[in-house]
Amino acid sequence: MNITKLSSFDVQLIQQKLNRNEENFDLIDATVKEVMIDVKQHGDAALKKYTEKFDGVKITSLKVQPEEIVAAFQTLDNEFLNVLQEAKQNITDFHEKQLEKSWFNDKNDGIILGQKVTPLERVGVYIPGGKATYPSTVLMTVIPAMVAGVKEIALVSPPDKDGKLHPYVLAAAKIAGVQEIYKVGGAQAIAALAFGTESMKPVDKIVGPGNIYVARAKKFVYGTVDIDMIAGPSEVCIIADNDQNPVFIAADLLSQAEHDEMAASILITTSFDLAVAVQKEVENQLAQLKRKEIARQSIENYGHIFVVETLDQAYRVANLIAPEHLELLVTDPFLQLPKVKHAGAIFLGPYAPEPLGDYFAGPNHTLPTSGTARFSSPLGTYDFLKRSSVIYYSKDELKKVTDQVVRFANEERLQAHGNSLKVRFNREV
Repeated sequence: MNITKLSSFDVQLIQQKLNRNEENFDLIDATVKEVMIDVKQHGDAALKKYTEKFDGVKITSLKVQPEEIVAAFQTLDNEFLNVLQEAKQNITDFHEKQLEKSWFNDKNDGIILGQKVTPLERVGVYIPGGKATYPSTVLMTVIPAMVAGVKEIALVSPPDKDGKLHPYVLAAAKIAGVQEIYKVGGAQAIAALAFGTESMKPVDKIVGPGNIYVARAKKFVYGTVDIDMIAGPSEVCIIADNDQNPVFIAADLLSQAEHDEMAASILITTSFDLAVAVQKEVENQLAQLKRKEIARQSIENYGHIFVVETLDQAYRVANLIAPEHLELLVTDPFLQLPKVKHAGAIFLGPYAPEPLGDYFAGPNHTLPTSGTARFSSPLGTYDFLKRSSVIYYSKDELKKVTDQVVRFANEERLQAHGNSLKVRFNREV
């Protein structure tokens, strides 16, 4: 990890250091568009073709059968099953607090205004395969939808070389309450969820992370359906003052680096001595990791340590980054919390490491990445609810405001708008 001293708030230098070059999406988009059109036109046949082409496996049935879920449960030891159940309860408890209710305001005898809150009817959940297995993502995406009251949830995930889904993914889906599970991944799965096929009904919204093809596919179908976000590579940012433990910090940085070669791990500290100690400790711990090649590429390319003069400067740098995960390893982190303006999830103190949020604590781990925490939020129950405005006026109350509404309509040169009120009171139109 490179150490950079910041004597001033140099935005250009910080952005230059943290730059993760965007890929040229032209070739990816061309492939995604071809897949989208093919799935839209040929349905299940296209899904099976692309599953063989991209995942290297022939499948006859796209839908996971009940006996496959039973077999998955038989592979789980009771200890991990209990962990999944505990995590489910923590996630449920947290997301229940996010529930919104319909409300109505009776302003007087003739006017009632309000908001009707309704859950989405059908949601698609994408669970990645490939470099790791993600039962935690199953819980984090499905449970908020269940809490919101979504009646139908379709889960998709790419099969392995044997044409199966990982048993932990199947078990987590069953525990979370999913009734439909399909063995299909990539852009073709997003197309199937958006447009429907013989086997799959179209959904109203698609959530869940994936590779660049999945992300671009979600971007293409937005508007036909809703999506949660366009997820980019993951990142963690740690703000640490002089008295923190370099072993803790190095471990937390590496916990993010092992995700992906493009993951970014960033330390901002007021102590040069701590920066050097963390730099050395990262190397020590890196050698022990099973995924050390992935983590090493991440650390070498996107691992950075910034040494700043004051904590206030540290918060300015962190807010510029707007990280997915932000750890505050500082004295009195609760007092420092108001200084954080942009972050997906905030972890306070040395005993709230980022992986606690990934798996178990309860808040969602589907978070805005790549600086989008400036304007977006973690996945939550609210993402599966829609709001309808409700308006009631009595005849007398409408008559009182007719002149005002007609004036608005006239100023906007929309005569028929004004006429809509005039005809109710026998006025000339």
